[in-house]
Amino acid sequence: MKAIVTGAAGFIGSNLTDRLVRDGHHVIGVDNLSTGRLDFLEKAMASPCFELRKTDLLNLAQLKEIFEGAEVVFHLAANADVRFGPDHPGRDLEQNTVCTWNVLEAMRACGVKRIAFSSTGSVYGEAKVIPTPEDAPFPIQTSLYAASKLAAEGLITAYCEAFGMSGYIFRFVSILGQRYTHGHVFDFYKQLLAHPGHLRVLGDGRQRKSYLEVRDCVDAILATLERSSEQVQIFNLGTNEYCTVRDSIGWICSHLGLQPELEFTGGNKGWIGDNPFIFLDTVRIRGLGWEPRFTIEQGVRNTIAYLEANRHVLAEQEWTH
Repeated sequence: MKAIVTGAAGFIGSNLTDRLVRDGHHVIGVDNLSTGRLDFLEKAMASPCFELRKTDLLNLAQLKEIFEGAEVVFHLAANADVRFGPDHPGRDLEQNTVCTWNVLEAMRACGVKRIAFSSTGSVYGEAKVIPTPEDAPFPIQTSLYAASKLAAEGLITAYCEAFGMSGYIFRFVSILGQRYTHGHVFDFYKQLLAHPGHLRVLGDGRQRKSYLEVRDCVDAILATLERSSEQVQIFNLGTNEYCTVRDSIGWICSHLGLQPELEFTGGNKGWIGDNPFIFLDTVRIRGLGWEPRFTIEQGVRNTIAYLEANRHVLAEQEWTH
């Protein structure tokens, strides 16, 4: 199989790329390296089955050249700075929605018929139904990030209907694990390295969240492409559990052997658009035979172990921002 992976040098994209290359597929990685990291692609770049094309998804002409002969596009590239969306409201529209339209147009021009898209569980907003199924009614959108992803979902489903494509849309909970470079575990670990005796926590720490280990995420994406025959399919990805922010703090501090004083900023949200309870119904994806291998606690501990062994990721992340 000849596959395109957008955002190939990113967290999930590089893990997916490694898996596809390991399984013997030919992969073209597309990344502008604005946030992706070349060192995440060291394994892939050592293989003749991988090619990296440094370009921006806003460059439609280049995408049409790159996509020629491909069989499937894994579209993972996105602006993922959910918290800072109000600081630059045009970025989510451009990087998440307009870029998705460009990907679809390049697919149409080149006759590529399958797309797997990384959406988000945040599209459910502050859901009234918990755990939240894929056919839950949508409430008012609470973040620019989620709104831009939902718009991209709409484009994908419309292109599938109009041009005979197949679309696989994945609404993720937060993903953890190797090459993780942003999120609450990352932020807490950086804080504890700087001052082990004190940890500042946004909100009241009682926010309830679900998380998924990146290897389980990749397994689910590939299982879907192998086993689903629907033209358009939407899947929630997550575990059958959730935790509070206080739970994750406990696991992090236990792993590091620390007992910091906790400072809570108050309220039930960490920032504008932060949903205080995210827990997705995953019956549909499990119906294809997929099951996660890691619990949330294992995912958090795996992430901390990775960050401990790769502290350069934290230092360079600080420098680039």
